[in-house]
Order: sequence, then structure tokens, then C-alpha cells
Amino acid sequence: MIGIDGYIKGADVSTLIEQEEHGARYFDNGKEADLLTVLKAYGFNWVRVRLWNDPYSEEGVPYGAGTNDLDKLIRISTRAKAIGLKVLLCLHYSDFWADPGKQTMPKAWRGLDVPALQAAVYDYTSDVLSSMREAGVSPDMTAVGNEVTNGLLWPFGRKPEFDNIALFIRAGVRACRAFDPSMPVMIHLDNGGNNPMYVEWFDNYFKRGEDIDVIGLSYYPFWHGTMDQLEFNMRDIERRYGKQTVVAEVSMGFTMEDYASYEKLAPSDRKGYATRQELVDKLEYPMTREGQCDFMKEFMRRSSAGELNKGFFYWEPGWIPVPGVGWANEAALAYTGEKGPGGNEWANQALFDYDGNSLPSLEVIRSFIR
Repeated sequence: MIGIDGYIKGADVSTLIEQEEHGARYFDNGKEADLLTVLKAYGFNWVRVRLWNDPYSEEGVPYGAGTNDLDKLIRISTRAKAIGLKVLLCLHYSDFWADPGKQTMPKAWRGLDVPALQAAVYDYTSDVLSSMREAGVSPDMTAVGNEVTNGLLWPFGRKPEFDNIALFIRAGVRACRAFDPSMPVMIHLDNGGNNPMYVEWFDNYFKRGEDIDVIGLSYYPFWHGTMDQLEFNMRDIERRYGKQTVVAEVSMGFTMEDYASYEKLAPSDRKGYATRQELVDKLEYPMTREGQCDFMKEFMRRSSAGELNKGFFYWEPGWIPVPGVGWANEAALAYTGEKGPGGNEWANQALFDYDGNSLPSLEVIRSFIR
């Protein structure tokens, strides 16, 4: 197993460039500053950046939500590494969001059979890693797939087709090993509080798949169970599989105040919060600034308690509400087959308020010592 040095305090900053291009500004103690510089000042040492194969329609319309193509990956990685931050590359193997509810085949790979898809995953992974190396920003860790709980490259790799799931992931892992045998490789599932799901998934994978170094988990308290369930699952899978764990996605809201005026969208065009009030009512911590602080303090304490835990990535702390940076536009929805509307659904989960001012939870993260 390839080890990760130190404790990760990471942030997914995938929308950064698109945010800036649409007018997002960030402030710390009243002074405007670069988002990455602020995060580093508060103790963050890694960033996570997603990559979509081709996040544009056949007419060339960008899908939005960061439109995370290779160019943006390299630009964000270059800025991060220039100030000493490490980079986790998150390969989605899709042209847009890939998660347990959708793992849409890249447009360029439609019509391929299973062996051809396996080859495509290997070649694509190799090409991306080589491009990053040529740009001087090789990743420090790579996640093969994003929240692959229900598989990837549907329909062929859709759970319970574990043979195909393992074939596709194995191709990506092998490409990573060929690129740099010393680079840690992650497999990432969602629902970090669901221990039976993790055991079923990894029991099936390790019977078939290439070995990996890190098990990544998502933990959103409004979707993924209690802190007790998260902690139990992390300690169990660390013991059971002998793998390091990283919470690859986590967040907690700081308000339930609306931000419609910032998005400048008609009500029918706004998605609204990811956190509906009926979900918030069940949380262990209130969605207030103090609640966000208390949640992060307890989350860091409990998630890091195991010897094999290597840290966390806060999901999109800088995705504040600015016009034009929503979770999906019409071109993207046509690709995934999902329904709209778009708009920002994450602004109340950020580590900056709606005007871009740093929140107290950043100081909580800085002060945490494992």
C-alpha cells in the first residue's frame, strides 16, 4: 500500500475558474484575496479537481458547473501547486456529473463494447496523466471514478455487474500504476455512513479488481447518516481491508437564508437548496455559522481517530452564488437525461458567505491538530 504523507485538509475547488469568470470575489478579514491563497492560509494543503471527458454539447455549448475539461484541470492545478498545495485528480469517465444516480457514457465512447471500453479507460487515463506531467502538474493522488457506488460507464458497468465494474476500474488503476507506481490511487463511494454497502462493494471488487491504496467516502450529514455511522464504517473498512481512508467529500451548511437575489434567475429557473428543510430538521447540528463550526470540529475529531485515516476534502467551499454558475444548463441536462432547473444549489454549504466573506469554520479547520 502506498502511503499518504501527513494529514489532508483538502478542498474541492473545481468551479474556481468559472466562478471567477462570472464575477466571484473572495474576502478574508475584509480584504479581497485569491481563493486558493485564503484556503492555504487556513491550513488547507490539498485541492481536489474533477475532470469531465468532454463537457460540451455537440454544438460546442459548455455544460457549466465548472465545465471541467483538461484545460481547466491544468490551470487550477498549476495555481495550486505554485503555492505548495497538492492535487487530487478525480476522473469521472463521463462528460458531466457522475454519481450514484447517473454514470453517463462519454459521447465519444458510445457504441463501444466492454473490451473497447476497458481499453478506452486505460488510454484516456494515460493521456490525461501524461498531459498533466507535460504541464508540470502531475497529480499527487488520483481517484479512478467518482462515487462509483452503483458502478460506472452505464449500462455495461452498472451495479450489480461487478465483473465489468472491476474491469473498467482495473484499467484506470493500471494506467495510474504505469504512470507513477508511487502515486496513491483511490476508489470513492458515496454514503459514508452505510457500512453494509461498503462491505458488499469492496468484497466484490477485491475478488476481481486491481489493488488500490485509498478508500474514499462521501459524507453529507443530511443524506448519509449519523456521525456514529460514519465513524463505525470508517473504522470497520480500515480494519477489514487494511486501506487508508479519506473523506473525499464533506460539507455542512451555515444558513438557510435564500440567495435568489445573487443568482438573478426567475423562480422557475432556480433549483434551490440541496438541503430541504425536512432534511435539515433531522441533522445533529443546526445549519448556522455556529453549527457549521461545531460540525466540522466533531467531524474532524471523529473521522481522524483511526490510524489509517488520512484526512478529508471539503466539497466546493468557494461555490458562492454568482449569475451563470449553476449545477447544470439545458445542454448538460440533454446529455444526462435529467430534469432542470439549474442554478446554484450549494451556496449555503460553502465556507464563504454569499458575498464571498470567509466564515468562522475556516478558523476551526486551521486550529484542528490531529
